[in-house]
Amino acid sequence: MNVQGPTPPTAEPTTEAAPVEPAWSLAEPVEEESSVAAAEGAKEALSSQSETVGSVIDTVDKVALSLGDFRISLFDVLIVSAVIVGVLVFAWFASRMARRLVKRMTRLDDAQQLLVEKIVTIIVWAAAFFIGIDLLGIDLTALAVFSGAFGLAIGFGLQKTFGNLIAGIILLMDRSIKPGDVIAVADLAGNESFGQIRKIGIRAVSVTTRDQREYLIPNENLMINQVENWSYSSKNVRMQVPVGVSYEADMKLAEELMLEAARSSDRVLSAPPPTVWMSEYGDNSVNFVIHCWIKDPEEGVGNVRSAVLKKLWWLFKDNGIEIPFPQRDIHLRGSDQLERLVELLADRREPRSGAKD
Repeated sequence: MNVQGPTPPTAEPTTEAAPVEPAWSLAEPVEEESSVAAAEGAKEALSSQSETVGSVIDTVDKVALSLGDFRISLFDVLIVSAVIVGVLVFAWFASRMARRLVKRMTRLDDAQQLLVEKIVTIIVWAAAFFIGIDLLGIDLTALAVFSGAFGLAIGFGLQKTFGNLIAGIILLMDRSIKPGDVIAVADLAGNESFGQIRKIGIRAVSVTTRDQREYLIPNENLMINQVENWSYSSKNVRMQVPVGVSYEADMKLAEELMLEAARSSDRVLSAPPPTVWMSEYGDNSVNFVIHCWIKDPEEGVGNVRSAVLKKLWWLFKDNGIEIPFPQRDIHLRGSDQLERLVELLADRREPRSGAKD
């Protein structure tokens, strides 16, 4: 029986500690990417098609400006410019085609067509904006704070513009003012005239008067202020022609001649018929007003008044009706100074008359 003593403890193999690498050496090298996602995608797509095109793109892409992690190259600028131009051309062409399609809708009147055109144009441009944002790869969530502050500033700056835009849409929806209506306008001096609405734009309404003066009135002013619309519910407009005759004239005959002159105008309506009212006893004449109706005020009012007065002039001449004019009688009261002045004038005239003799 072999008795073995306790075995001495064996030394454990020592393991050498692995060297600790610095933290920055463990990170994977980050490739420098373009700041424009659309440019990176276009670069990969074009480079895969041809090596020559890829080498040209790499050469253009090397011309870059780097600020920290931000890098923008000449290729990025070209791609962004191409995307912006393409989106603008697409929006312009799409909105133009939409307007053509709307104009072909014969069931809509002019105001409804204009309203649909405005809504479609807004939708097209809004879609073009978001398409451009998507193509450029811009992350709106990263710009939430900045875009909120920027949007607030734009909102205050363009408050009137958006107010006029909404006001124009409301005017077209309730059809209180529409293209072709005749409204009263006033210039800066306060002289009132009338004009026809030619166009309702995004910001203002274009009103053209008879002398071809064009007034641009903000949409918001027409919505919140009082507007005199001559053709809101009907285009029939009553106009007045003032006439004065002598106190010695035959009033009944004068009224008949006034009615005949009003009926002779082609633009004066027969229903309702013209009427004549005596307005007042004036200083030099008995004053009348001829009331007559027209249905095309956009063609002018002054020319109708002129035609009636010209016809009435010859009718009065043929029938012996006198058109009075102001007359003044001067009465001189006697005084010492006036008598001396008369004597001096008489003395001066006597030597002259003697010299002639």
